Amino acid sequence: MKRLFILVALFTFWECYSQTIAATPVIKKVAPSFWWAGMKNPELQILLYGEQISSASVTLSSSDILLKEVVKQESPNYLLLYLDVSKASPQQFHIFLKQGKNRLTVPYELKPRRVGAENVEGFHSGDVLYLIMPDRFANGDSSNDRVPGMLESKVDRNDPFARHGGDLKGIEEHLDYIADLGVTALWLNPVLENDMKEGSYHGYAITDYYRIDPRLGTNDDFVRLVGQANSKGIKVVMDMIFNHCGRENYLFRDMPSKDWFNYEGEYVQTTYQTITQSDPYATDYAKKIAVDGWFTESMPDFNQRNRHVATYLIQNSIWWIEYAGINGIRQDTHPYADFDMMAKWCRAVNEEYPAFNIVGETWLGSNVLISYWQKDSKLAAPKNSYLPTVMDFPLMEHMNKAFDEETTDWNGGLFRLYEYLAQDIVYPDPMNLLTFLDNHDTSRFFRSDDDTKNLDRYKQALVFLLTTRGIPQIYYGTEILMSADKANGDGLLRCDFPGGWKEDTLNCFVNAGRTALQEEAFSFMRALLQWRKGNEAIAKGDLKQIAPYKGVYAYRRKYGEKSVVVFLNGNDREQTIDLIPYREILPSSTAIDVLTNKTIRLEKDMTLPARGFYVFSF
Repeated sequence: MKRLFILVALFTFWECYSQTIAATPVIKKVAPSFWWAGMKNPELQILLYGEQISSASVTLSSSDILLKEVVKQESPNYLLLYLDVSKASPQQFHIFLKQGKNRLTVPYELKPRRVGAENVEGFHSGDVLYLIMPDRFANGDSSNDRVPGMLESKVDRNDPFARHGGDLKGIEEHLDYIADLGVTALWLNPVLENDMKEGSYHGYAITDYYRIDPRLGTNDDFVRLVGQANSKGIKVVMDMIFNHCGRENYLFRDMPSKDWFNYEGEYVQTTYQTITQSDPYATDYAKKIAVDGWFTESMPDFNQRNRHVATYLIQNSIWWIEYAGINGIRQDTHPYADFDMMAKWCRAVNEEYPAFNIVGETWLGSNVLISYWQKDSKLAAPKNSYLPTVMDFPLMEHMNKAFDEETTDWNGGLFRLYEYLAQDIVYPDPMNLLTFLDNHDTSRFFRSDDDTKNLDRYKQALVFLLTTRGIPQIYYGTEILMSADKANGDGLLRCDFPGGWKEDTLNCFVNAGRTALQEEAFSFMRALLQWRKGNEAIAKGDLKQIAPYKGVYAYRRKYGEKSVVVFLNGNDREQTIDLIPYREILPSSTAIDVLTNKTIRLEKDMTLPARGFYVFSF
């Protein structure tokens, strides 16, 4: 009997103990994991994710932090806390969760802000961005090529759609190369965790918005890269994606509520027709499916109209600015997201960091459509996107044709560029346009079918890109004439930089590893970039252009007493022009040829070689 009593007692104790253990909340995610005191926005959202935590009561250990709101979601595994930290000093405090007799303590910290953190300088028209896909640039740490537990472990450099092993350390090890080239900012394709089963190399299916992908490095590695780049005069622009996340993101796998995602988390394909956002004749259905539809089935579409989603995303971007000191954000698929929420985000970032810059991917077919998305656009009024910089895709298309065609005085060739810039009246701020010949989503500009002809085309295009209005962007490998056609797949547009892997037989990071043609292209770009750096006539100057005559297109950039005048011959034959019509843009009859450093007399006439050019400095 005594033995039976003991067994019953033990069973009862174990049952109670098991229930207690099962009921004890376990926190899996705290987002963000810390914050800062002294931010201009006094509200802080903290997302807690853990098993069965929604029924817990919440208190704080701090006396100067106000718990404004505790929000439960449909899933029992989430709590959203809204705190007022307007009176809080830097401190460590505790969040207490209580469920019956069980109590869990979650430590939290408000850090002191770095001195001058709010004054971080964004990129601008004095900069040139160098776009890198981290997985394809250089492998500095082979130990993180495969990370146990991640869904895609395949590393195969022969497969254009597999991971290749490039990482943050590889970029850091080549910062001197990048600085020597003459660019002043890095735009990195997404570096946040993409724990997807396949296709994770490009970074556009984020599974954790607060974690650098372990195959690229750690959060600390990213902070160090930004610091090292800044110390060499190179800014860092971070690619962010608010429209969608990866299907393996815990926010989708265990949705806080169905309304965190469009169509309640059910896959509906977008039409990609974001033109409907500005189309005055579009149907409501067309607008909705374009914006609310999913980019792909593997990338669930966020519902930014949900205030909790909006706050989560806005805070995330501010967290990375404050934490890593980045100098800019490139926002992917900007018109696919909710207009009002994105405008709110732009304003929130600008209020915290007045000198910061954001560029939105605005892949639309005309300057009119793109101008709708730029801050203070009259076309969007009374709405305002508050997006400072937009991407000039139409100019990219014109440049990819202009340097192939013969130029007449009325159409084709360089007349395309003249006519397009003549329409800049549609833009609120033409200097805040990101200009580029190519990027990770387009065919590379250089073609390898006729090296001599294409090198002339390459040089003319670079001269125009780096001297016209806007903020130029160079795609990695352009300096060594990497080429690829989009028709063969996106993976090949993102080939490995030769020399970025220890096993590479060619190393194009050094001149000994480059062919004579590559070296000529590299030296030409480097000379232009180094000359452009700090050049106020290019960074701040006004633009005055003259319509092509005899196929020759000319324009001037002027700031104060400094002028730069560019002549481009858009014909396959030598051309001599009378300089009288150009006197208005020529400050004197003597100039320095930037690319040869020779003094040139500009008197009665001037002869340009076939597809030739001059860049004059006054």
